[in-house]
Order: sequence, then structure tokens, then C-alpha cells
Amino acid sequence: MEQVIIMGAGPAGISAALYVKRSGADPLVLDNGIGALEKAEKIENYYGLERPLSGAELYERGLEQARALDIRILKAQVLEIGGFDSFEVITTQGTFETASVILACGNKRLAPKIKGLSDLEGKGVSYCAVCDAFFYRQKAVAVLGNGQFALHEAEYLSHTAGSTMILTDGKEPEFDLPEGIEVLTGKVEEICGPDRVTGVKLQDGEGSREIPVDGLFVAIGTAGSASIARQMGAELTDKGNIKVDDTMQTTIPGLFAAGDCTGGLLQVAKAVHEGAQAGLSAIKYVRSLKA
Repeated sequence: MEQVIIMGAGPAGISAALYVKRSGADPLVLDNGIGALEKAEKIENYYGLERPLSGAELYERGLEQARALDIRILKAQVLEIGGFDSFEVITTQGTFETASVILACGNKRLAPKIKGLSDLEGKGVSYCAVCDAFFYRQKAVAVLGNGQFALHEAEYLSHTAGSTMILTDGKEPEFDLPEGIEVLTGKVEEICGPDRVTGVKLQDGEGSREIPVDGLFVAIGTAGSASIARQMGAELTDKGNIKVDDTMQTTIPGLFAAGDCTGGLLQVAKAVHEGAQAGLSAIKYVRSLKA
């Protein structure tokens, strides 16, 4: 079993890994890409930089530093985290058991500009299958997305919903077509319903048509830290960020969060500080289990 698994390889995640490693443990970092740091064209307000760096350059430097300390980094998407006495981290590269988890991959809640989508959030539009599948027992649901995260959400819903389909919104599916789940590749024009979701209007080779559904689950891209926290039942703030205490622990013992996903100042300096604190706190938690 792992001692600490860190979800994210940006400034918060790598900083957490450095402190865990230097504490004598062997963290596992799950890297699902650069994230929001990729949008930073020039960073020049961070301590110790002799010249401005792009977000991509800083990201690569962090990975190189971690590898120099023999920190394990695995390219993988996290699909779900569950468990009771320990955590079970389900990824595209397998399932791992761990005593502690640090969520540090930012917030990746992506919502396309589709007519009716924002108006019907909480009225049939959801962002968490684990949270809301119960409300759609034997009903027709659709999942919006074209990646492994969308497939995972659809497979989870298929156990309770009457019918489940995946809408790729005009994109090619990035997964093997599943049995028992319909995949429609037409462009989504509108989420229909005056007060609650009643259907989805698609544009495809047959023209525009409305498909009746009772619920739509948005699962575009990959699962962000807040999405995973929400799945696990950790408390979020009113703004949708992960609620943490002074040690960066969430409302679930052993689950920590750091970086953009906790809200506040969205800067590298804050991410590094919170990552360091989360790493130290995770090690302290793991050691307390053995006391």
C-alpha cells in the first residue's frame, strides 16, 4: 500500500512530493498534464527566477527536480477515489491503495457554452455521477464528454439509470465504445427544459433533433480536484472550492488539498506554500496511524 498519493504534478503537487520525500517516505505523483499553468506565458514574480519563465518551463523544471530525487511520477488520469479505512485511487493506469491523498491538480470543471446549460444547473444538469446517480434511478440520462472521465461517469450511472448515453459534442470518442451505452457524436445545440432538463437537442447528419433525457452529467476533460472531493463527500465552499483547515486537511481525515482548488490567490507562490504544508501534514497523518 502507498503512504501518500498526490494527484497533480504542478507547483502544489510537486512541492508536496518534495516534502513527503524529504520526510523519508516514497510518494506517488499522478501526473495528468500541465493544467492552468500552461496558460502562463511569462512568470517573473516568483522568488529566485533570474529571468522570466513560461508556465510550461516552470512545470518541466518541477518534474526534473522531482525525478532528481527519485520521486515516482506516473502519467495517469484519476477517475475516482473511494474507500474507508484507506483510500482506493482508481486511475486509467490501475487502482492504488493509499493511506493518504493530496488533491493538487487544480479545478478543471469545464462547461461549454451551450444554450440552457447554466440555467439548468441543479435542475437536471449535474457535475458528479457519484453524488446524484441516486436521483435518476430508472430514468434516462446523458453524459457530456468524449474522454475516459466521461466513460467512467457513464458506466457508474448505467448501474442505476434506466438508460445511459454519452454525448461527445461533435468530437471523436477517446475511448473504446462500451457495450450497453449509446454514444452520439452530434454537436449539442441546446439543453431543453423550462424548469428542469427534459431533453438535449443535437445537430448531426440527420439534421437537428431532440433526444429526451431526464438528466445531463457534464464530464468534459478530466476530473479536477474539486470534482474528486465532491465525489468523496468532502465539504466545498460556497464558491465550489475545497474547504481545508490550517493543515490543508479537508473535512475527510487523511485527504488534503493544495493550490488553485482551495481558492484564494491563484498564484504559484500560494500553490508552493500550500503544497509544502499538505505534504508535511500528510506525513504527520500517516505516522499517526502507526502510533
